[in-house]
Amino acid sequence: MNDMHPQSALREWWAHLSHPATLIILVGVGAVMGVAGPFDTEAQLSLAPRLVYWLIMAVLTYGLGSLCDALLRPWLVLFSFALRVAGLAVATGFSISGAVVIVNMLAFGWMPGGTEWFRFVGATFAIAAIITVGIATARRQLEAPQPRNKAPDAQVSRILTRIAHDKRGPLVALSVEDHYVRVQTTKGEDLILMRLSDAIAEVGATPGAQVHRSHWVAFDQVSAARRQGDRAILTLSNGTDIPVSRPNVSRIKEAGLLP
Repeated sequence: MNDMHPQSALREWWAHLSHPATLIILVGVGAVMGVAGPFDTEAQLSLAPRLVYWLIMAVLTYGLGSLCDALLRPWLVLFSFALRVAGLAVATGFSISGAVVIVNMLAFGWMPGGTEWFRFVGATFAIAAIITVGIATARRQLEAPQPRNKAPDAQVSRILTRIAHDKRGPLVALSVEDHYVRVQTTKGEDLILMRLSDAIAEVGATPGAQVHRSHWVAFDQVSAARRQGDRAILTLSNGTDIPVSRPNVSRIKEAGLLP
């Protein structure tokens, strides 16, 4: 439980940016823009350099946009979708403006001046809005639970469809970490952005209980339990110790984990 929010956000950002679906989309966008040659790039660059230019721009601008999204999204969750998009678009617009100026200086030796700034800023913020909406749409698609992963028996936990495939296994515990929930399984652990109560609602028929305001545990993954005053400590199969708050001691008694 040592990760702070910025580190968690950076891990989530890199996982999203390096996702095969994201990379395919970025290459596709770069190819389309390279062939179309908007913003006078068709007149200034031949096809091959133009493709490279727009691929760099696609990855750079989307990377900055998704980074703004990962860092700011937890603080904007209380706002409507439209306000979140607007706030992220402004932050993304400012961040990619500098990046676009640098790339254009290197590619064309061009720096906007005078009235060109207005056109440049307008175009930049329009792109930022498109990127922001694209990120929100792509994230919703990538993070949505996949129906094909559901099995007929009730033991399958929907929460497992939200984590990396190689970490899906029997649930061990769910723990709050900043704005995230750390999902621990017998094959590893992963962070997802959701409330603990929502995560618990997706464990299905996996036997377990919320034993603390910040922790849920699977009963069959408890290897030891001990008293600590009027509270308790559970040791899980992966070696993690989970505290049990006083009001929840009765739950682990009923489960037969404490005498």
